[in-house]
Amino acid sequence: MASRRQFIESQGATCKNWAWSWSFVNHEDKFVIFGAWDANTEGSRVLILEDSWALSPKGARQRGYSQSREHIRLVEEGGYALRTFPMQYGTSDPDDPDAPAKILGFTPELSDKSLVRIGSAWYASDGKTALRLPQELDETEALKEGAAVSVKVNTYERNAKARDLCLAHHGRTCAVCGFDFEEVYGPVATSGIHVHHIVPVAEIGREYIVDPVKDLVPVCPNCHAVIHCTRPALSVEQLKAHLEERADEVGSAPVTRI
Repeated sequence: MASRRQFIESQGATCKNWAWSWSFVNHEDKFVIFGAWDANTEGSRVLILEDSWALSPKGARQRGYSQSREHIRLVEEGGYALRTFPMQYGTSDPDDPDAPAKILGFTPELSDKSLVRIGSAWYASDGKTALRLPQELDETEALKEGAAVSVKVNTYERNAKARDLCLAHHGRTCAVCGFDFEEVYGPVATSGIHVHHIVPVAEIGREYIVDPVKDLVPVCPNCHAVIHCTRPALSVEQLKAHLEERADEVGSAPVTRI
Protein backbone atom coordinates (compact mmCIF):
# COMPACT_ATOMS: atom_id res chain seq x y z
CA MET A 1 0.00 0.00 0.00
CA ALA A 2 1.23 3.49 -0.81
CA SER A 3 2.23 5.81 2.01
CA ARG A 4 0.11 8.86 2.81
CA ARG A 5 2.68 11.07 1.08
CA GLN A 6 2.68 8.89 -2.04
CA PHE A 7 -1.12 8.94 -2.13
CA ILE A 8 -1.30 12.74 -1.75
CA GLU A 9 1.41 13.29 -4.37
CA SER A 10 -0.43 10.96 -6.77
CA GLN A 11 -3.30 13.49 -6.57
CA GLY A 12 -0.94 16.32 -7.57
CA ALA A 13 -1.09 17.89 -4.11
CA THR A 14 1.66 18.98 -1.74
CA CYS A 15 2.26 20.73 1.60
CA LYS A 16 4.91 22.64 3.55
CA ASN A 17 6.04 19.69 5.65
CA TRP A 18 5.01 16.03 5.40
CA ALA A 19 5.62 15.36 9.10
CA TRP A 20 3.16 17.85 10.59
CA SER A 21 0.76 18.89 7.81
CA TRP A 22 -2.95 18.25 8.29
CA SER A 23 -4.01 19.37 4.82
CA PHE A 24 -2.66 19.57 1.28
CA VAL A 25 -3.20 21.63 -1.86
CA ASN A 26 -3.20 21.19 -5.61
CA HIS A 27 -2.88 24.70 -7.06
CA GLU A 28 -3.03 23.60 -10.69
CA ASP A 29 -6.44 21.94 -10.39
CA LYS A 30 -7.51 24.18 -7.47
CA PHE A 31 -8.49 21.78 -4.73
CA VAL A 32 -7.41 21.09 -1.14
CA ILE A 33 -7.34 17.78 0.70
CA PHE A 34 -8.03 17.14 4.38
CA GLY A 35 -7.78 13.86 6.22
CA ALA A 36 -10.92 13.01 8.21
CA TRP A 37 -10.55 10.91 11.38
CA ASP A 38 -12.65 7.74 11.37
CA ALA A 39 -14.03 8.75 14.78
CA ASN A 40 -15.72 11.68 13.02
CA THR A 41 -16.92 10.04 9.82
CA GLU A 42 -20.44 9.01 10.87
CA GLY A 43 -22.95 11.44 9.47
CA SER A 44 -22.55 13.82 6.60
CA ARG A 45 -20.74 16.71 8.30
CA VAL A 46 -17.24 15.82 9.47
CA LEU A 47 -15.05 18.08 11.60
CA ILE A 48 -11.79 18.91 9.79
CA LEU A 49 -10.51 22.03 11.59
CA GLU A 50 -11.33 24.27 14.52
CA ASP A 51 -9.64 27.31 16.00
CA SER A 52 -8.86 25.53 19.28
CA TRP A 53 -6.41 23.33 17.33
CA ALA A 54 -4.06 26.30 16.98
CA LEU A 55 -2.52 25.15 20.27
CA SER A 56 -1.91 21.64 21.57
CA PRO A 57 -3.54 20.54 24.86
CA LYS A 58 -0.23 21.43 26.51
CA GLY A 59 -0.20 24.94 25.02
CA ALA A 60 2.35 24.44 22.23
CA ARG A 61 1.76 26.06 18.84
CA GLN A 62 0.47 23.55 16.28
CA ARG A 63 2.45 24.06 13.07
CA GLY A 64 -0.22 22.45 10.92
CA TYR A 65 -2.92 24.90 11.98
CA SER A 66 -1.82 28.02 10.06
CA GLN A 67 -1.35 26.05 6.84
CA SER A 68 -4.77 24.39 7.18
CA ARG A 69 -6.36 27.76 7.95
CA GLU A 70 -4.90 29.08 4.69
CA HIS A 71 -6.27 26.05 2.85
CA ILE A 72 -9.70 26.75 4.34
CA ARG A 73 -9.41 30.33 3.04
CA LEU A 74 -8.67 28.99 -0.46
CA VAL A 75 -11.95 27.06 -0.36
CA GLU A 76 -13.98 29.91 1.15
CA GLU A 77 -12.56 32.74 -0.96
CA GLY A 78 -10.39 31.31 -3.72
CA GLY A 79 -12.79 28.97 -5.48
CA TYR A 80 -10.85 25.81 -4.55
CA ALA A 81 -12.73 22.51 -4.16
CA LEU A 82 -12.59 20.45 -0.97
CA ARG A 83 -11.82 16.73 -0.85
CA THR A 84 -11.27 14.38 2.09
CA PHE A 85 -9.96 10.89 2.76
CA PRO A 86 -10.60 8.70 5.86
CA MET A 87 -7.87 8.23 8.49
CA GLN A 88 -7.77 5.74 11.36
CA TYR A 89 -7.36 7.56 14.68
CA GLY A 90 -4.76 6.57 17.23
CA THR A 91 -2.69 8.21 19.96
CA SER A 92 1.05 8.35 20.49
CA ASP A 93 0.55 7.56 24.21
CA PRO A 94 -2.68 5.79 25.30
CA ASP A 95 -2.00 6.69 28.94
CA ASP A 96 -1.74 10.44 28.24
CA PRO A 97 -5.02 12.15 27.26
CA ASP A 98 -3.03 15.15 25.96
CA ALA A 99 -0.73 13.08 23.75
CA PRO A 100 -0.69 13.98 20.02
CA ALA A 101 -2.95 12.05 17.66
CA LYS A 102 -1.36 9.32 15.57
CA ILE A 103 -2.46 8.05 12.15
CA LEU A 104 -2.82 4.27 12.40
CA GLY A 105 -3.86 3.92 8.77
CA PHE A 106 -5.87 5.56 6.01
CA THR A 107 -8.08 4.78 3.02
CA PRO A 108 -6.57 6.08 -0.26
CA GLU A 109 -9.87 7.38 -1.64
CA LEU A 110 -10.89 11.02 -2.08
CA SER A 111 -14.47 12.24 -1.67
CA ASP A 112 -15.77 15.60 -2.91
CA LYS A 113 -17.19 17.71 -0.08
CA SER A 114 -18.59 21.16 0.54
CA LEU A 115 -17.29 23.32 3.37
CA VAL A 116 -19.57 24.31 6.25
CA ARG A 117 -18.51 26.71 9.00
CA ILE A 118 -20.21 26.57 12.39
CA GLY A 119 -18.76 29.12 14.80
CA SER A 120 -15.01 28.56 15.01
CA ALA A 121 -15.10 25.10 13.42
CA TRP A 122 -15.14 23.89 9.81
CA TYR A 123 -16.84 20.73 8.58
CA ALA A 124 -16.64 18.75 5.35
CA SER A 125 -20.21 18.05 4.24
CA ASP A 126 -21.58 15.70 1.60
CA GLY A 127 -24.65 17.90 1.27
CA LYS A 128 -27.04 15.16 2.39
CA THR A 129 -27.47 16.22 6.00
CA ALA A 130 -30.90 15.40 7.38
CA LEU A 131 -31.85 16.71 10.81
CA ARG A 132 -32.86 13.65 12.78
CA LEU A 133 -34.00 13.95 16.37
CA PRO A 134 -32.08 11.72 18.81
CA GLN A 135 -34.41 9.02 20.07
CA GLU A 136 -35.65 9.29 23.66
CA LEU A 137 -36.95 6.07 25.23
CA ASP A 138 -38.61 5.86 28.65
CA GLU A 139 -36.86 3.68 31.24
CA THR A 140 -37.52 3.22 34.96
CA GLU A 141 -34.29 1.54 36.10
CA ALA A 142 -31.49 3.13 38.16
CA LEU A 143 -29.54 5.95 36.57
CA LYS A 144 -27.66 3.80 34.05
CA GLU A 145 -27.31 4.94 30.47
CA GLY A 146 -26.11 3.38 27.26
CA ALA A 147 -27.20 -0.27 27.35
CA ALA A 148 -27.64 -1.34 23.73
CA VAL A 149 -31.20 -2.00 22.56
CA SER A 150 -31.93 -4.16 19.52
CA VAL A 151 -34.15 -2.32 17.05
CA LYS A 152 -33.69 -1.83 13.29
CA VAL A 153 -30.39 -0.12 14.11
CA ASN A 154 -28.29 -0.13 17.26
CA THR A 155 -29.64 2.58 19.55
CA TYR A 156 -29.24 3.33 23.28
CA GLU A 157 -31.52 3.40 26.28
CA ARG A 158 -32.52 6.73 27.77
CA ASN A 159 -33.43 6.87 31.47
CA ALA A 160 -36.70 8.62 32.36
CA LYS A 161 -35.71 9.24 35.99
CA ALA A 162 -32.49 10.92 34.88
CA ARG A 163 -34.54 13.12 32.54
CA ASP A 164 -36.89 14.19 35.35
CA LEU A 165 -34.00 15.02 37.69
CA CYS A 166 -32.29 17.04 34.96
CA LEU A 167 -35.41 19.11 34.31
CA ALA A 168 -36.05 19.57 38.04
CA HIS A 169 -32.60 21.16 38.36
CA HIS A 170 -32.19 23.02 35.06
CA GLY A 171 -35.81 23.84 34.26
CA ARG A 172 -37.57 23.36 30.91
CA THR A 173 -36.08 26.24 28.93
CA CYS A 174 -33.75 25.39 26.04
CA ALA A 175 -30.14 25.88 27.15
CA VAL A 176 -29.22 27.00 23.62
CA CYS A 177 -31.92 29.33 22.32
CA GLY A 178 -34.04 29.99 25.41
CA PHE A 179 -37.25 28.56 23.93
CA ASP A 180 -39.90 27.70 26.54
CA PHE A 181 -42.67 25.36 25.35
CA GLU A 182 -45.12 26.24 28.10
CA GLU A 183 -44.60 29.99 27.62
CA VAL A 184 -45.43 29.71 23.90
CA TYR A 185 -47.96 26.85 23.70
CA GLY A 186 -49.29 26.63 27.26
CA PRO A 187 -49.42 23.61 29.61
CA VAL A 188 -50.31 21.21 26.78
CA ALA A 189 -46.68 21.35 25.54
CA THR A 190 -44.83 21.22 28.88
CA SER A 191 -43.27 17.85 28.01
CA GLY A 192 -42.00 19.05 24.59
CA ILE A 193 -38.49 19.86 25.84
CA HIS A 194 -35.73 17.32 25.11
CA VAL A 195 -32.85 16.32 27.37
CA HIS A 196 -29.42 16.27 25.73
CA HIS A 197 -26.45 14.17 26.83
CA ILE A 198 -23.48 16.56 26.93
CA VAL A 199 -21.32 13.62 25.85
CA PRO A 200 -23.63 11.72 23.45
CA VAL A 201 -24.41 8.18 24.62
CA ALA A 202 -23.59 6.78 21.19
CA GLU A 203 -20.06 8.18 21.49
CA ILE A 204 -19.57 6.63 24.94
CA GLY A 205 -20.71 3.28 23.56
CA ARG A 206 -21.13 1.57 26.93
CA GLU A 207 -23.32 1.54 30.01
CA TYR A 208 -22.42 4.23 32.56
CA ILE A 209 -23.82 6.05 35.59
CA VAL A 210 -25.29 9.37 34.51
CA ASP A 211 -25.22 12.56 36.61
CA PRO A 212 -28.52 14.30 35.74
CA VAL A 213 -27.12 17.73 36.66
CA LYS A 214 -23.63 17.57 35.10
CA ASP A 215 -24.23 15.18 32.18
CA LEU A 216 -27.67 16.31 30.95
CA VAL A 217 -29.10 19.62 29.77
CA PRO A 218 -32.55 20.66 28.43
CA VAL A 219 -32.72 21.63 24.74
CA CYS A 220 -35.59 22.17 22.32
CA PRO A 221 -36.08 19.63 19.49
CA ASN A 222 -34.76 22.08 16.86
CA CYS A 223 -31.51 22.77 18.70
CA HIS A 224 -31.20 19.08 19.59
CA ALA A 225 -31.37 18.13 15.92
CA VAL A 226 -28.77 20.71 14.92
CA ILE A 227 -26.44 19.65 17.76
CA HIS A 228 -26.39 16.15 16.28
CA CYS A 229 -26.04 17.17 12.64
CA THR A 230 -22.24 17.12 12.93
CA ARG A 231 -19.68 14.53 13.98
CA PRO A 232 -18.59 14.98 16.70
CA ALA A 233 -21.79 16.58 17.96
CA LEU A 234 -21.76 20.33 18.57
CA SER A 235 -21.50 21.50 22.16
CA VAL A 236 -24.21 23.70 23.65
CA GLU A 237 -21.68 26.54 23.75
CA GLN A 238 -20.77 26.11 20.07
CA LEU A 239 -24.39 26.26 18.95
CA LYS A 240 -25.14 29.26 21.19
CA ALA A 241 -22.18 31.12 19.68
CA HIS A 242 -23.33 30.15 16.19
CA LEU A 243 -26.85 31.48 16.85
CA GLU A 244 -25.40 34.75 18.13
CA GLU A 245 -23.30 35.10 14.98
CA ARG A 246 -26.33 34.36 12.82
CA ALA A 247 -28.36 36.96 14.70
CA ASP A 248 -25.65 39.55 14.05
CA GLU A 249 -25.59 38.62 10.35
CA VAL A 250 -29.34 38.93 9.82
CA GLY A 251 -29.90 41.69 12.37
CA SER A 252 -32.51 39.92 14.48
CA ALA A 253 -32.85 38.13 17.80
CA PRO A 254 -31.62 34.51 17.89
CA VAL A 255 -35.11 33.19 18.69
CA THR A 256 -38.41 34.35 17.20
CA ARG A 257 -41.29 33.90 19.59
CA ILE A 258 -44.77 33.01 18.37
